[in-house]
Amino acid sequence: MARRSIVQQDPGIPGDPELSAYPDAAEAERGPRRGRGAPRRGGWSGGGGRWLVWTGRAVLWALIIVIVVNGVRAPFERFTQQSTATGQGATPTDYGFPVDRASSFANQFAAVYLNFDAGTPGRPEERAGRLAPYLPDGADPQFGWDGIGRMSAGAIQPYGVEVIDAHNAVVTLVFQSENRRMLLSVPVYYADGDFVVSGRPGVLPAPAAAGLPQAAQPDRDDTTANELKPQLEGFFKAYAAGDTVQLQRYVDTDRPLTGFAGAFDFVELKDVVVPPGGTTREISVEVVWGCRPPRHRCPRPRPTPARWPGS
Repeated sequence: MARRSIVQQDPGIPGDPELSAYPDAAEAERGPRRGRGAPRRGGWSGGGGRWLVWTGRAVLWALIIVIVVNGVRAPFERFTQQSTATGQGATPTDYGFPVDRASSFANQFAAVYLNFDAGTPGRPEERAGRLAPYLPDGADPQFGWDGIGRMSAGAIQPYGVEVIDAHNAVVTLVFQSENRRMLLSVPVYYADGDFVVSGRPGVLPAPAAAGLPQAAQPDRDDTTANELKPQLEGFFKAYAAGDTVQLQRYVDTDRPLTGFAGAFDFVELKDVVVPPGGTTREISVEVVWGCRPPRHRCPRPRPTPARWPGS
């Protein structure tokens, strides 16, 4: 009859610690292990935190890429914009049309076209001959004038040029006829260095005079103005006669005043404006001068403004 052995397969060696049913407790009793197999302290041994690390790295690299791309793109965009602006500035807005020469051509044409007189013998024929160099072949020699009436125009000046393309433009001129200002629009064709009037001109009224704002009337010190009038009259009489001795009484420097030397006569003080203020003020004086015929020829005496610094 066989008997089962009761001897343990791994008997305890004397001096070894006894095995416990609670491994964690036994591990705690032995204390922390050292060496390669010892677990790292203070860290999380779990693998679930790696995605946070990789996510942070991805965000950091994306930020670096954005900064680099913007740094490269900014100077490139500036260079492109400068190139575009330079190209646009170099593009002529007048299609290469000779604006100045077209204005001179139209001005000469208008000097002939706007002046005619049916009452003077030979004038219609003379006008037709002078118009011929400006008109296309086969055009009416008088270019719209029916041979009746008269017109005289002057003070013809360029007013503007509207360029249509490289060969066509409309030149606008301003002119004066009697007491009226008007505009003349002349269509002009250009090719191979030559010009021709390509159509009938149009006459339009010139823009009206702009409304000038009324300046506010300055404050006046009439009492001081009345006190200064005798002195001012004496000064302007000496100035008209060119009396240098008398003129030196009115200046506080050694620089001599010569005046008009008898070319004009002092007529009157039209107005004296003295602003209120202290001991030194800037006044405005309006003087009427007269001529001395026949030695000097000049228009009728009229008020002329003059400025006189006084106290």
